[in-house]
Amino acid sequence: MSTEVQEETFTLEELLVSLKELHRLILWNDDVNTFDHVIFCMMKYLDYSENQSEKIAWKVHNEGKCAVLEGSFTEVEVYRKILQQEGLTVSVE
Repeated sequence: MSTEVQEETFTLEELLVSLKELHRLILWNDDVNTFDHVIFCMMKYLDYSENQSEKIAWKVHNEGKCAVLEGSFTEVEVYRKILQQEGLTVSVE
């Protein structure tokens, strides 16, 4: 079984701009992940408390999305990839 890896490239200008701007990691509601899995991921990877993680899970469930992290593009992108590998639906704004 082969795994296909897709690489993204950015120009120097795009990287420098992204370091100055704050980006947000958005967690989206889906019909796949359980509350427990979302809570587990928020605690394990983003160091939220159980109570904070539960609030995030409920907000995503009720509102469709929730910003879970804010930072440089590089920082947010690392967490996007990690959470995406865990099966969560996430994007960077």
